[in-house]
Amino acid sequence: MNTLVAVAIAPFGVGDELAPYVAEAVRVIRDSGLPYRTTSMFTEIEGEWDEVMTVVRDATMVLADRGIRTEVILKADIRPGHTDTLHTKVEKVEELLAE
Repeated sequence: MNTLVAVAIAPFGVGDELAPYVAEAVRVIRDSGLPYRTTSMFTEIEGEWDEVMTVVRDATMVLADRGIRTEVILKADIRPGHTDTLHTKVEKVEELLAE
């Protein structure tokens, strides 16, 4: 079943600069081969539920397995019968704004 998630994975207690740690999590997401998009606050991932949740787990554990306290914020949109919602949801809004 098609699932689109917005996930933020962030470490705690590692100082002020989080980018190196976030990059480790995003690398796991990128290497999964699933469609994804990273913004300043979240990374969106699309695919089948089990695939997406496995990637979220693996991206989280890349930090947690090192003993780093890790926060995960997750929002999921499960939409049977739809694909490529990572792009089409934004395209629909852009089309309306162009009118």
